[in-house]
Amino acid sequence: MPRIGDPAPAFTATTTQGEINFPADYAGKWVILFSHPADFTPVCTSEFITFAAMQNQFAAYNTELVGLSVDGLYSHIAWLRTIKDKITFRDMKNVEVNFPLIEDITMEIAQKYGMIMPGEDSTKAVRAVFVIDPTGVIRAVIYYPLSLGRNFDELLRVIKALQTAEHFAVATPADWRPGEPVIVPPAGSCSTAKQRMDGHIDGIECEDWFFCTKQISADEVESAIRTV
Repeated sequence: MPRIGDPAPAFTATTTQGEINFPADYAGKWVILFSHPADFTPVCTSEFITFAAMQNQFAAYNTELVGLSVDGLYSHIAWLRTIKDKITFRDMKNVEVNFPLIEDITMEIAQKYGMIMPGEDSTKAVRAVFVIDPTGVIRAVIYYPLSLGRNFDELLRVIKALQTAEHFAVATPADWRPGEPVIVPPAGSCSTAKQRMDGHIDGIECEDWFFCTKQISADEVESAIRTV
């Protein structure tokens, strides 16, 4: 299983949008590569409708979506047509899935990414999420069991937080949203720690020498990371 900080394992695959070479075809973009257990299943259907409905929101942050399951291409095509023609979920209907859905009948790609967990199911991929940066490096890994649908607001928050941390050289605290204080790197010397605690560094508020924050407005964040 690849880890955070590793290069995303490369592969060539047939998808519902044609052949892709991953991650080379996505150089310069962030990518959410995610797996689902099977076509024509209800939890997966709800997830694909949600992902497709939010595709433009992810694209606004230079982020592409790529799905995968161990089903075949024709099953994928039939399922996505059914989603568009027949399925309504939370007032979302007639939703067309335009991002690639990978055919992985041999499970080669799923095995390469550690998406098959025999304790859960030996013939289906779990709900894995890999966030991959524009240089092809894995930046976040999230796993869900077969029965649990993903939180898509959280996935978008992860994209915003990772990009904010990278652009401003900060970290983001628990439940952070754009416009809330961010965490500045710990003081690298005793003198810097003292200056922070004495309030001698403008714009930084400290609870203690190691826990300091600063304010970055939502407008600043959006201006820095939003591409559309």
